Amino acid sequence: MKKFLLFLLFLTGIGGAGFFFGWAQLTVPPGSYGVLRSKTHGLDTQVIREGEFRWLWYKLIPTNVTVSTYTLGPVTRSIRSSGSLASGQVYAALAGVDADFSWEISGEISFSIRPEALPELTLRENLRTNEDLRKAEERLAGRIENFVLQRLRAFAEGENGEKMETLRFTGSLPELDAEIQRAFPEIQNLLCTIRVVRFPDYDLFRSLRELHREYVSLLSAALNPAISAEAEARMAMNLRLEELARYGELLTRFPILLNFLALEKGFLLPLASEP
Repeated sequence: MKKFLLFLLFLTGIGGAGFFFGWAQLTVPPGSYGVLRSKTHGLDTQVIREGEFRWLWYKLIPTNVTVSTYTLGPVTRSIRSSGSLASGQVYAALAGVDADFSWEISGEISFSIRPEALPELTLRENLRTNEDLRKAEERLAGRIENFVLQRLRAFAEGENGEKMETLRFTGSLPELDAEIQRAFPEIQNLLCTIRVVRFPDYDLFRSLRELHREYVSLLSAALNPAISAEAEARMAMNLRLEELARYGELLTRFPILLNFLALEKGFLLPLASEP
């Protein structure tokens, strides 16, 4: 009986140790997330969360498993873009109008990494530590910033007054947020807040641009006849010079031709005397 109890206690101890060492959450502190790698199974695609019990048998193998722990929080970055509508000042100068066709948009973006994206991010960015994750977040923030600035520049330089008005009065664009989320599915809690929006009078710009086009068209029509006549005269002169050059070359090689030309015109030239 005593041996049986000892054996039972032994099995219980072994089972408890196995349970303890196979517990995936054991090495992940509260408020953190874990990504597990193993020599036998590679990268585990399921993130280790607080409060979700997981037991992995291959975690019992010594030195087989390593767990990287990460903390997630908001990432914030300021954004600013400015510029001027193409040729705006040229149009204004032509019309004698004092107009400013520059624009400016500034604000900030904020997001956090989705916990479910941590395994993929770990593999893609070769993450090992929490510090590695911070650097990856900054690189991601830079890509999102460039993406947002490209869209904002397209709105401003595309003369989209309606969207610019919406940005100025509401500080956001739901369609822009949706574009960002589709382009960067690894993020959540996205906030794109626009605080400053300044843009020119697009109607005035379009009117001046059309006026410039009409001016260029009229100027081209006025200049074309003169240019064509000069070009024709130059072409005729070049052809005549080429023709005279050929005649000169023939007469140099065959002086006797001068007599034939003179006879055609009714003149008689003395033949060249022999030396």
